[in-house]
Amino acid sequence: MTRLTRGASPRLQKRFELIFETVLWRFRLIAIVPVVMSLASSLLSFAMGTKDIYHSLANFFGESSYHVQESVVLAGVVSGIDFYLIGVALLIFGYGMYELLISEIDVYRDQSDSPDAGGLLDIRNLDQLKEKLVKVLVVALIVSGFKTMISLPIENGDSMLKFCFGVLLLAISGFLITFKPPKSKA
Repeated sequence: MTRLTRGASPRLQKRFELIFETVLWRFRLIAIVPVVMSLASSLLSFAMGTKDIYHSLANFFGESSYHVQESVVLAGVVSGIDFYLIGVALLIFGYGMYELLISEIDVYRDQSDSPDAGGLLDIRNLDQLKEKLVKVLVVALIVSGFKTMISLPIENGDSMLKFCFGVLLLAISGFLITFKPPKSKA
């Protein structure tokens, strides 16, 4: 028996509990705010990525194309890809929040071949959401590192060693996001 309803009739207690639980259950719909904002942010990220790639193409094929360095053009393209990856992470977050807190996305379930399709947007629990977000964000960080390395001037042995170390770190990062440790037989 709760303190709020102590001394009240069992029928009144049950009614109060039902009203409170109904309000509590419907309060989860507040999660629609981050869902809508993440989808809007995803759209913005896609637009910014498209703008970066468009400017790179315009610089490369423009009238002053002989003045443009390839590394600058490539950095713009890679920057666009980075924005696209951030947009994908925001999509995954929005879909995950919706599926976890509001409702399953029936359109996705109807179009998939099996109920356990396991696609990028199939999120059943918070751990799956975190895992998928981390993978996309690590790839975005790898792309950002690649963009930085494109413009890194290699002038001597020390800068070459730093460049090689950066490539090694990117390779290790790529390996770690795909690595699945063996399951223990405990």
